Amino acid sequence: MSLTLPIYLDYNATTPVDERVLEAMLPYFSRKFGNAASDHLFGHEVQGSIYKARRQIANLIGAKAENIVFTSGATESDNIALFGIAEKYATKGDHIITCVTEHKAILDSARRLEQLGKNITFLPVDQYGRVDPEAVRNAITPHTILISIMAANNEIGTIPDLKAIGAIAREHGVLFHTDGAQYVGHLPLNVDEYNIDLLSISAHKIYGPKGIGALYIRPGVEVEPVIYGGGHEQGVRSGTLNVPGIVGFGEAAQICAEHLETEVPRLRNLTQRLWEGISKAVEGVELNGHPTERLPHNLNISIKGISSRELIVQLGDIAISAGSACNAAVAKASHVISALGFGEERGLTSLRFGLGRYNTEEEIDYVIEKVIGLANSKTHVLSYSA
Repeated sequence: MSLTLPIYLDYNATTPVDERVLEAMLPYFSRKFGNAASDHLFGHEVQGSIYKARRQIANLIGAKAENIVFTSGATESDNIALFGIAEKYATKGDHIITCVTEHKAILDSARRLEQLGKNITFLPVDQYGRVDPEAVRNAITPHTILISIMAANNEIGTIPDLKAIGAIAREHGVLFHTDGAQYVGHLPLNVDEYNIDLLSISAHKIYGPKGIGALYIRPGVEVEPVIYGGGHEQGVRSGTLNVPGIVGFGEAAQICAEHLETEVPRLRNLTQRLWEGISKAVEGVELNGHPTERLPHNLNISIKGISSRELIVQLGDIAISAGSACNAAVAKASHVISALGFGEERGLTSLRFGLGRYNTEEEIDYVIEKVIGLANSKTHVLSYSA
């Protein structure tokens, strides 16, 4: 097989739209353009397609179609979950539990709620990025209304003990929300098995379009709206529905469900091939995240003494990302890597490889060879210095 450059290995950031998804979407931009809220032929024509998409997404997580609320993405879903529950259950309590390695959509929302007078507990994680379920249990008070722990970390791929956390939440009568943007469609998940009350999803993480997501809300759970106007989506999220996006989201969810059984081991093997190829040939390579309880398509490593920022530039025709966020000329260590307790250098030298549906063994071998060459020839890569 011929190798085509550049190589994309940043599937944790976003995925390309699958051709089958695009094909399903196209009619809804022109021929089937009706507003789903319209009570005439053009509106009715798309209502069935929207319900089908709800069902496809619900099937992926073991839920029912009527419990899927469409949003613009997981960030909005996270905001609705936290702000919507905080307001709706304010008379019951004001305490929310989350953890320090959450996506900024959760952390920033939680900090804003803290500014508004809510009581937020930010639990620490261990060296692998996992929250101790017993720490969750011990943090619960009579005023706790919500636990929000992400299903899989977007940087290091670590998966917490969702089943244990969900069981603890249910035992104490506390709602359990999880940001499933990185998990859903990549590993099997059933909301009943894990006692999940609210679940955030983004289409663009599973080969669907950007700008469309969903929030699963368990029957009986009440959420105060964050967006008002028109009462769409059961009054939870008003606004004209993004019909092409919804149709594409549904198609993407169905494709993921159909290929999970084969795709999970394929990507796990490719990721392991990448890890072994680099770690055996380069000194000072450390794995960030849990060695086994992790996403099958995520690899986050640090190479001691080598700036991830500089290495990414030198890689050129290989698209990966750093575990650190960079502002202008100043590099700042990722809050996720920092939370693991290894010090600032680990964060400034971390690299995230996100594998996906279209990666091949030939691509992985090319990446291994190029990373090894750059890492072992430090004249080509600026070294990290404190």
